[in-house]
Order: sequence, then C-alpha cells, then structure tokens
Amino acid sequence: MELRQLEAFAAVMSTGSITAAGRLLGRSQPAITRMIQELEGEIGYALFARSGPRVTPTEQGFLLFEDVEHVLAGLQQIRARADEIARGQSRPLHVAATSALAAGLVPAALALPGLARDTAQIQMRSTSPEQVVHAVLTGAADIGVTSLPLEHRGIVVHWIGESACVAAVRSDDPLASHDRLPLAACVGRRIITMQNPYRLRRRLDQAFAQAGVAPVGLIETNASINAMTAVRAGLGVAVLEPVTAYGLPLADVAVRPIDADIPFFFGVITRDAREPSPAALAFVSALADAARHLLPDFAQRAAAEHAQVLQSLYGDLPAPKEALSS
Repeated sequence: MELRQLEAFAAVMSTGSITAAGRLLGRSQPAITRMIQELEGEIGYALFARSGPRVTPTEQGFLLFEDVEHVLAGLQQIRARADEIARGQSRPLHVAATSALAAGLVPAALALPGLARDTAQIQMRSTSPEQVVHAVLTGAADIGVTSLPLEHRGIVVHWIGESACVAAVRSDDPLASHDRLPLAACVGRRIITMQNPYRLRRRLDQAFAQAGVAPVGLIETNASINAMTAVRAGLGVAVLEPVTAYGLPLADVAVRPIDADIPFFFGVITRDAREPSPAALAFVSALADAARHLLPDFAQRAAAEHAQVLQSLYGDLPAPKEALSS
C-alpha cells in the first residue's frame, strides 16, 4: 500500500470522479485508474462500483476513507510542521472542541486581547466529544474543549465550567413573553432536542417528563446550531446548552432561562504526558474569561469536582429506556 495510491483514492472520494481526481493531483485519468486498481488488488475488495465513466463508492470504500482521511491529514500536518521548523516558526496551537464550544466559545476566547496576536498560527477543529478526547490523547490537539464526562486516563482537566440550559423560541412566539420559561408551557408543542442519549439528551427528556410535557412532534439533531435555526424557521421549541444560545445569537430567536435545573458542564483538557506550552496555558485561562463574559450564570469549578459532578448528573438516574417520542 503506497501513499500515492491512498492519495488517488482520497481524491476520487472527494471529487466524485476519476477525471476530477486526476486534475486535482495533476495526473492522467489512466494513472488514477491504475493506482485505484492496484490498491483494490492489494486490499482484496472493490472501493468503487463502476458504471461507464461514473464511479460510486462501495460501503467498504466509505469505511476505509475515514481512516485514510485521518492518515493523509496527519501527513499534511507533518509536512507543514517540517516547513515551519525550516523557517524557524513556532508550533501552531491545535485546538479540538465540540461544535457548540468551537463556534460559541473558542472564537470569543481567541478574540481576547493579545492571545491571537501572540500566537502566529492556530488550528481549530470541531468534532464529537469522544473525538475531542481522542485528539488530545494522541497529541493531534494541544487543547480540548468538550462536555463532560472526562474520566479518561492520560488527560488533565484544567477546570470545569457550569451553566444552565436555556430555551430558544421564536421572538414572536407567546412563550417569549416569559422571563423564565416554564417547561409545562411547552405542552402541545413540537420539541427540538439533541440525539445523544448519554449526554445532555437524557436530562432533557427527564425534565420534560417531570413537567408533564408530551410533545406533539419531535426534531432530533446532533448540533445546537441546527436546533436554533429550526426554531427560527418556526418548527418548534428547543431546550439546549447555553454556549450556542448565547454565543451565536440569531435574529428572530429569543433565549430564555427555564424553570428546570438542567446544568450544562464542560471542561478544558490537555494531555498528561505533554507539558502545555505558554500559549496553550494562556488559552486555557482565556477560555474561562470568555465563558465568564458570555454566560450570565457561569460558574468555574475545580477539576477535583469531576466525580462529584458526574454523581449529580448520572448517579440517581436510571439507565435510558426510551427517549421523548411523538
């Protein structure tokens, strides 16, 4: 298995055709076809189904592409770093964060005086909470910003942030007249909620059940910004984490506290085996400062409270059986 074969495979996956992949890599169409065939012969299965000039990735092709993409990105990072060393440049600051924190909090922290100016290069990637931890553990990220739990061995939790979940409703919705929205007022409404039952979704379901709310419809999403735009489109009422709600305000969407206690916890992590750089430590502090300005009820808790926080979140809750249903 050669690098050029993997690059040809990734190029076809990204562009959707042999011809376009050839243009992208500066190679002829027959050369791309030959490299793909060589790769398929080596691994023992087809990566693409062919229909004349068109190619469609097979299921195995999609599965392999996930790993190939990571490998090629790592090689690109190595090449870039080699060039930076040759030019005498400092190492970029690599940040991995969940989509909500990457969009709602990280830019606010970078915008604080001095941080972005003093750090020549910053690379930010948004991904799932599990992948944030993985990126920090493998050294692909210097800093991770993600929701709890964070019990993984090999990481250092610098601090834990707490802020209450909020409701998002259209500004012209009668529910927007509440200074603090009672969840019971959402009876008969379509609810927009999160998909992952092992994080925030579990507590949202329980809060609605305790308020006696059986939604007439349900929209599930894996990103809070999707929930916000669905609210703006008049599709329902959302209860979500506060970072997106306050960090990415949308026109025609009102954000209101709710009458249920649903705290959102998130943390800032680094790798235990690597001493954080001065830039990384400055960013850890900047994230706390940004959260303090962004979130009206932000509370910063010590890393030592992690087990106590998890007990409060999950200790008395039964295993999830069924999520909200319409």
